[in-house]
Amino acid sequence: MCDTCGCTITEANEHLVRHGGILQHTHQGTESVLLLRSLLSENDQVATHNRQHFDARGVLAINLMSSPGAGKTSLLERTIDELGGRLRIGVIEGDLATENDARRIRAKGIPAVQITTGSACHLDAHMIHSALHELELDGLDLLFIENVGNLVCPASFDLGQHLNVTLLSVPEGDDKPQKYPVMFRTADLLAITKCDLLEYLPEFDPGRAEASLRAVGSAAPVLRLSSRPGAAIEPWCAWVAEQLETYRRRLSDGQTLRPVVAPDAEQLHASV
Repeated sequence: MCDTCGCTITEANEHLVRHGGILQHTHQGTESVLLLRSLLSENDQVATHNRQHFDARGVLAINLMSSPGAGKTSLLERTIDELGGRLRIGVIEGDLATENDARRIRAKGIPAVQITTGSACHLDAHMIHSALHELELDGLDLLFIENVGNLVCPASFDLGQHLNVTLLSVPEGDDKPQKYPVMFRTADLLAITKCDLLEYLPEFDPGRAEASLRAVGSAAPVLRLSSRPGAAIEPWCAWVAEQLETYRRRLSDGQTLRPVVAPDAEQLHASV
């Protein structure tokens, strides 16, 4: 398991390793790589189940990932302002503690379920499955999942989403894709946020950020955004609407969308 945060076993999946669970024989942690492989396999089965729920209702699920403070919730608020009149939106929020972000979303009149993970620095499919019992999917067009702020672990866990969006804020620095390549390789879109700060932080070069993304082998499109009131948010909203249209076409052809999940998840989280 991950030795630094113990994030592999969460409140949502610990039943698998407790007494009577199908993975109880590895509970002592002496076979950590085997345990992780098994937990990821169980996670993927639940993720597939979640995706089937979304597909049955035509709900496009988008997973937002970033470091803490990159602007995920602010972007959601602007998205709701711009698209809420045309598209029906739901949100699942993930944080270690508090319902602060869910309250912000609910204040916009949007249904939001808060997941508090305790010590786990990512969401997993089991958590999403539980949250779906509190969220009415029927009638929704879009479900945004705001993952826990972390540039490592969320990339390893399929939640049942269809797309991954990774946010990189201007104050973080333009070299983050090469520093955290696994996260950025899983992105279907890179959103460079807080671009209103570029005039104050000229050391951040959006061109270098995109070059850093390409250097880790990602061909994901890049958008430059600001969630400040009055700032142009149309390119993001157009991308979301286009993805929804593409998704609905795939559904009509009997297909779905699947996100990229880090292929080296075991190495990321295994004990050395």
